[in-house]
Amino acid sequence: GSWEKRILKSLNSMCTELNIPLAQKRPVSEQKELLNKWNEMGTDEPDLSLFRPVYAPKDFLEVLMNLRNPNYENGEQPSFRNHLGLIQVPLKVKDIPELKEDFSELGLNIGQLGIDDSAQVPPEFFENEHVRVGQKVLAEQDSAAAQQYVRQGCPTALRADLWALILNISSQPEDILYYEQLKSNVIQHDLLVDSLIYKVSDSLNTDLYVLSFLQVLLCFSRDTSVLEHFSYSSATPPKSYIRGKLGMEEYAVFYPPNVNYNSFILSVAPLCFLYHEPSKLYQIFREMYVRFFFRLHSISSHPSGIVSLCLLFETLLQTHLPQLFYHLREIGAQPLRISFKWMVRAFSGYLATDQLLLLWDRILGYNSLEILAVLAAAVFAFRAVNLMEVTSLAAAE
Repeated sequence: GSWEKRILKSLNSMCTELNIPLAQKRPVSEQKELLNKWNEMGTDEPDLSLFRPVYAPKDFLEVLMNLRNPNYENGEQPSFRNHLGLIQVPLKVKDIPELKEDFSELGLNIGQLGIDDSAQVPPEFFENEHVRVGQKVLAEQDSAAAQQYVRQGCPTALRADLWALILNISSQPEDILYYEQLKSNVIQHDLLVDSLIYKVSDSLNTDLYVLSFLQVLLCFSRDTSVLEHFSYSSATPPKSYIRGKLGMEEYAVFYPPNVNYNSFILSVAPLCFLYHEPSKLYQIFREMYVRFFFRLHSISSHPSGIVSLCLLFETLLQTHLPQLFYHLREIGAQPLRISFKWMVRAFSGYLATDQLLLLWDRILGYNSLEILAVLAAAVFAFRAVNLMEVTSLAAAE
């Protein structure tokens, strides 16, 4: 709650400072102009130097480090007493045997797309067979089978269709119509968030997919069905009132769920490689956000929530690489300070796109974000020898 208030305060003070309302109706002339520009959007943006990101990952990490469970006096749980990480909330996280059981398809004896070089069978044999099975799964339109299938990775040519099948996305006329309605809402109402969205996509400095980016994000910021989802999560979306109508419910414009726009925008980027049709891209993104990504930005005790992921990461390292963990802690390079931004962005921006999509295959396949913490710990294990030599946070980074 106090975290959300902080963000809302930050948004509101930015509005006051810059004398812009959180939401206002666009003048007709501007609506026309935006409609014309919709298809070449991203080429001509407002002056963004005035806007600042609402918060950075390290601010969010500070909030998580200060969380305490009032039901436990520090360290009353014997198993938690020796946890030396930054996260001080005793949640139940899985140990290696449990992870091994849950992620059994990632066992070393099972072929994985993308790392078939160490397999006993010739790689092209595994790959051809895997593609054949994938085509069969698609032909049968079996969502559960698709989810099982992608645990070994998706062939590039089949990924867009398999993900749509797993997320139950269809291209029905009403879905396209829904997207068009959101688009017209963007054209009619100007939200402060629009400028934040421009700002971040501008700083990414990529014109490759800036168009699809902006369209998806501007629409997402107007999507009230996303808010229905938040009504049963602990995060309450902040509301903003059109100027002069404060407190009149029907004028309330819901503000987008409190997301960190930097990592949020990066999370859309890779999807633009898969879907070129705007309403389909939009639906996939919305579904990925509502099922998974929102958990990386909200505080909860869910096993896929960011708090549990941080704790799982720290526990894995402390248990399996204690020397490394203590060494980094001693030199003031707490491992979580390095891995937090990877996890909060689901590694978007830290992995090459083809690798990132193979990772997200697994998120969909296991319907869980826990793999992010496991990967983060694995990166430390992989670099352990070098990390034992470093003497500062900067060097570790």
